[in-house]
Amino acid sequence: MNSATPLLEVRNLSRYFGAVHALDNCSLVVRPGEVVALAGDNGAGKTTMIKAISGVYPPTSGEILIEGKPVTFSSPQDAREKGIETIYQDLALADNLTIGANIFLGREPMKKLFGFLPVIDRKAMAEAARATMAQLDFHVKRLDAPVSNFSGGQRQAVAIGRAVYWNARILIMDEPTAALGVPEQRKVVALIKSLKAQGRGVIFISHNLQDIFAVSDRIVVLRRGIVAGERQISETTHEEVVKLMIGG
Repeated sequence: MNSATPLLEVRNLSRYFGAVHALDNCSLVVRPGEVVALAGDNGAGKTTMIKAISGVYPPTSGEILIEGKPVTFSSPQDAREKGIETIYQDLALADNLTIGANIFLGREPMKKLFGFLPVIDRKAMAEAARATMAQLDFHVKRLDAPVSNFSGGQRQAVAIGRAVYWNARILIMDEPTAALGVPEQRKVVALIKSLKAQGRGVIFISHNLQDIFAVSDRIVVLRRGIVAGERQISETTHEEVVKLMIGG
C-alpha cells in the first residue's frame, strides 16, 4: 500500500437536503499517483460526493483534507485554488475557440501592443497549449483549429490539459468515457494513466466497469448515500462490485 500522505482525504462526510441523507458518514482517500473509482447506481450519492469535494455543496458534517491539512470551500473557485479540478461530462469547452483559448478561458494572458495597448497574447496561449498537451502525449497538426473539429476523446484531452496547465493535483472525472466509441475510450484511459504517472490523483466516476478495472487502483462503491464497500481492483471482481452496488 502506498504510504504517502494523501493528496485528498474525505472524513466522515455527510450532506443532508432536509430529510434526505444524500451522503451519510462517507470517507474517501486519494494518494499521489492513484486512480480511485467511485461507483454506484443513480441516486447512490456519487454526484453529491464530487460536488462536496469540488466546493459546490458545503458538507453538513465531516471534513476534507488536502495533503493532510483541513480545508473548507465556499465555492468551486476555492477548490480549484487548492488544486482540485472537476471535469464534468459536458466538458465546458467553447467549441468555436482553439485549445489555447480554452485553456485560458477567462484568464487570458495579455501583452502590450505599441507599448501601451493591452491585447490578448495568442502566441503565449498557443505555446502553452503545445507544451501542456505534449505532457499528455497529445499532438494535433493545427493548434489554431477550433475544438469543434476534434473527436470526443480529443476534446476530453483538451479539458484535461486545461486542468493540468492550472496545476490541478486532483482531477475528478465524471463519466469521461460515456458516449465514446471503443478506440476513443482507450485514448481517455491512456490519458488517465498519464496523469497517474505524473503523480496526480484521479477520482474516476463511471458506470463502465470495464473502464474502471482498466484504469483504477481502488474502487469505492456508494449505495443510498453510504460507502457500501471499498476494494483494491487487483483483489475484486466485476461480480463482487455489482453485488456491492445493488446490496446483494
